[in-house]
Amino acid sequence: MGLIVQKYGGTSVADPDRMRAVADNVAYTRQHGHDVVVVVSAMGKATDNLISLAGQVSETQPGREMDMLLTTGERVSAALLTMALADRGIEAVSFTGSQVGIITDTTHGKAKILEVKGDRVRDALRAGKVAVVAGFQGVSTDREITTMGRGASDLTATALAKTLDADACEIYTDVTGVFTADPRIVPQARRLPKVHFDEMLEMAGAGSKVLALRSVEFARNHHVALHVRSAFTWEPGTWITEEEPSMEDPIISGVVTDTSEAKVTVVGVPDKPGISATLFEPLAAANVNVDMIVQNTSKDGTTDISFTMPVADMHIAEDIVARVAAEIGASGVNHDAGIAKVSLVGAGMKSAPGIAARMFRTLADRGVNIEMISTSTIRISVVVAASDLEHAARSLHTEFGLDSGEAYSAPLPERK
Repeated sequence: MGLIVQKYGGTSVADPDRMRAVADNVAYTRQHGHDVVVVVSAMGKATDNLISLAGQVSETQPGREMDMLLTTGERVSAALLTMALADRGIEAVSFTGSQVGIITDTTHGKAKILEVKGDRVRDALRAGKVAVVAGFQGVSTDREITTMGRGASDLTATALAKTLDADACEIYTDVTGVFTADPRIVPQARRLPKVHFDEMLEMAGAGSKVLALRSVEFARNHHVALHVRSAFTWEPGTWITEEEPSMEDPIISGVVTDTSEAKVTVVGVPDKPGISATLFEPLAAANVNVDMIVQNTSKDGTTDISFTMPVADMHIAEDIVARVAAEIGASGVNHDAGIAKVSLVGAGMKSAPGIAARMFRTLADRGVNIEMISTSTIRISVVVAASDLEHAARSLHTEFGLDSGEAYSAPLPERK
């Protein structure tokens, strides 16, 4: 008998029918002799609705109170799933993040896990029960309720799998695994049977929404293998492991697209030491995640600095950048939300020269202009106009031999 941690995302528990289907799958897993810990997200768009409700009620939204509000969505899912399991004759008990001892730092909205105790989960398992845990949340060292950011139910599941020494950590979502591209953008995308942690980390960092970046980081650092599966078909999905790619694996594993970022350009920045620190330190202090950065060649003692960041953080960053630009004597600030990021990811890049040149030539031949470039050992990312996203992604997917030969036919999740 093994222990399996199963995480179900918002679309997997979106309505009563889906909730009952999840209960059936948990029951099926139990019938095959496994102990089960379940981590659930809020139902469907419950979190978005709560955020909208907060906006309708008040323009002032303290982080503490937002965390108190948003954690209710996962608690509803956990209680309802526990009831559905009771209908199937399965003893289960629901827990909040604080009840299972997920201890975080004091940053509301983006808290980091410091420790997972898990004593109450162990007690439930010893009593022969299924433990159903509300994802995305914990309790801070100041004994305040905290949330760990959007998509952090994956992180909850991964952390519990590590703490409980689980035999498997299954991440159930609305697609059948990790694909070579988003099938909604590239219909010829195909499912990958396995992906190395480093590749998945780059995919998540480049904008893939299948797994949250922090959960992949945690899984890699703590050697927790992840199995990404569909909660709609229950078929085997994609394993994320430490297994090194073989010589027969393709050089490029996937084309990742991201439309969640905006570009900010600070124009006419004095070209002298310390200016970049003056600009980016306040953004870091405000927890704004800056992605790609490009500084132009100095001309007449000034330069332009461009960077990308999440559109969701723009309301915070705008005031900071405007204030800093005035302080350093920059001539202006431009914002561009009409951009998209396209990335090639593949462990084979380490030993295959010419990938960047081939990527740039492919885009040039299709008339796609590149605005910014960023690279790592196994990733190349470019910023293009949002209107060029689909054309660029499909062209690169074909160029690097990733097309499946047929359009993806499984039900596709709603685009958010």
